[in-house]
Amino acid sequence: MEVIRQDILLGELAPGQKLVVADLKQRYNVGASPIREALVQLSWKKFVHFAPQKGCWVSPISLAELEDLFETNLVLSRVLIERAIQNGDEAWELNILTSYHKLSRINPAESEVDFVEWEQRHSQFHLALLAGSNSPVMLNLYREVYDQIERYRHIWVCRSRDYQERYHDNGEHEAMMKAVLGKDTEQALTLLDNHSQRAIEMIKAYL
Repeated sequence: MEVIRQDILLGELAPGQKLVVADLKQRYNVGASPIREALVQLSWKKFVHFAPQKGCWVSPISLAELEDLFETNLVLSRVLIERAIQNGDEAWELNILTSYHKLSRINPAESEVDFVEWEQRHSQFHLALLAGSNSPVMLNLYREVYDQIERYRHIWVCRSRDYQERYHDNGEHEAMMKAVLGKDTEQALTLLDNHSQRAIEMIKAYL
């Protein structure tokens, strides 16, 4: 499943592209059963869309879905980050520092960047900020929405554009880390809002 998922993220399998099991068998050199199982699992995560009696496609992307996903993500993130600042302990703070350090070691604007590794570290950092909330149900909802946003974020951090047009951190993650660790809820929420809005506007430009 992971190989197909990464090909969808990287645009090797384009939004709206029909997925034929026979073609995928040849592409990945595996049997039909693992391919079908992977497609079902990816459909649960909204990466793949099944149409009865018609087949299977890479899920399309749209401006309306982009805005809906980011709005949902922001609502969840705001609640969780407030709770995390109120309830987070020393282990939570250490995890934030560690995850930020790992994220800062990779520059997604570099031409040879490993986007898979960057995305994992980016996800771990944002989750680390919220993990002190002690809200497991809401965190699971956040992860589900985050997974769907991932396809759109890869449009933003595409390596094919000129360096100036690629994603640049602009110090936003460091600022969020410092605000959260400093227990500055108002600043953390403002930075979170700005970070989300910047992401939407950047992705819109390339949709």
